[in-house]
Amino acid sequence: MAKYQQTRVILHLLWSLLALVVIFIIGTTGFHFLGGPGYSWEDCFYMTFITITTIGYGEIVDVTHYEYGRMFTVFIGILGIGVLGYVLSTVTAFILESDLNLSWRIKKMQKKIDRLKDHYIVCGVGLVGSNVAHDLEMTGRASVIIENDMKNILRYVDLHPEQLYLQGDATDNDVLLLAGVMRAKGVFAVAHDDSANLVISLSAKQLNQNLRVVARCHDMKNAEKTRRAGADEIVSPDFSGGQRIVSAMLRPNVMNFLDEMFKSSTNLRMEEIVIPDSMEDTTLSVLYHGNQDCLVLAVMSEKEWMFNPPASYLLRAKDVLMVMTTPKARERLEDILLSS
Repeated sequence: MAKYQQTRVILHLLWSLLALVVIFIIGTTGFHFLGGPGYSWEDCFYMTFITITTIGYGEIVDVTHYEYGRMFTVFIGILGIGVLGYVLSTVTAFILESDLNLSWRIKKMQKKIDRLKDHYIVCGVGLVGSNVAHDLEMTGRASVIIENDMKNILRYVDLHPEQLYLQGDATDNDVLLLAGVMRAKGVFAVAHDDSANLVISLSAKQLNQNLRVVARCHDMKNAEKTRRAGADEIVSPDFSGGQRIVSAMLRPNVMNFLDEMFKSSTNLRMEEIVIPDSMEDTTLSVLYHGNQDCLVLAVMSEKEWMFNPPASYLLRAKDVLMVMTTPKARERLEDILLSS
């Protein structure tokens, strides 16, 4: 469809340019006939030019001695201005729909991606990938989506115009490098095909060992292969969906609470906060100072959980806090951790 549109614009441009050339030929020939031998072909062409472009310095070619001389000038002016306007509009459409504009947009997008750090890469923007990217946006986390099918990209970008994206194969190392895999914090391998997700996990982990890779897996028999390839976590939408359906029947209020934590229509989220070495032996109350929009539900210390920890709890390096919070409150928590 895009190629057809571009071809149509080029044809309109060629026809409009041809019409403009014909008008110049008619105008130059007509002024040469009306003006007589005292005017050169160059004078007649210039007279046609200033008439069509409405510059109007004056009558370079005097046609007043001919009965319909000025009417001919009016005719050339009206016809030429119309065709010239159409040429300009066609040229504008050609620039907007051509590869030149596409190349400019790609370069602009790549510059923004090159400035990202600690962002996330979403490989595949189908039904699952679009929800992943949307949740990252809702929680204030930068992301880049990689997708082969431009239709899927445009469908998502129409609803999220600020989203950064690359059209390409996410299994290609060069595409992952363009997406900033060496500076990224995590990769979501959520393509529709299990084999593609396996290769994405392998490629991403080989390029950057510090990445966290979460992979989608349709067939659970491929889960262990994908994990060995480099995925840190495997998620099967079919398996998780089955558990969700059972829980909705047996534990409806629990599911309603969890939905409140994860659904995309609210900013309230369950977050993980890792305690740095610099906050060793600091009380938990420090994290609440000037930060009322968060609630620490549990602490995992040395693989053991403590639920509802008191404000006097002494934090240890590498403790993981389970916090119910908003995106802004999470950012304030991260600022506290960085400044400690």
